[in-house]
Amino acid sequence: MKELTVDAAVENIEVVTEFITHELEKLDCPMKAQTQIAIAIDELFGNIARYAYTPTIGKATVRFEVEESPLAVRITFIDQGVPFNPLERASPDIHADVQDRPIGGLGIFLVQKSMSLVEYNYENGQNVLTIKKNIE
Repeated sequence: MKELTVDAAVENIEVVTEFITHELEKLDCPMKAQTQIAIAIDELFGNIARYAYTPTIGKATVRFEVEESPLAVRITFIDQGVPFNPLERASPDIHADVQDRPIGGLGIFLVQKSMSLVEYNYENGQNVLTIKKNIE
């Protein structure tokens, strides 16, 4: 398991993405999976940076774990910000006209569709959101 703790700030999305990408490259992770994971990081860490501690900046931890048989990666985002379960939002109506859709919700929808698992827990005063991606 590898772990990175940084300020939950938008400018650290790139730092988190580089941290995870470096670990994925060690596993010879296919580019498609790397891209899907990078999009998920942008969405999930971006939401933490924008909303978890507003108007202040707190810390966020990103944990990277590898699972065997089948080969998969598990990435966990942990923050002590405002409790928020993004999985409770209703899925957007992707068939509605763009101008008729409410703003928000599409990013987490795409994360759920591209990952093998997405789960949220609030434990010990922390938001804990985990994504898993099978890469084999």
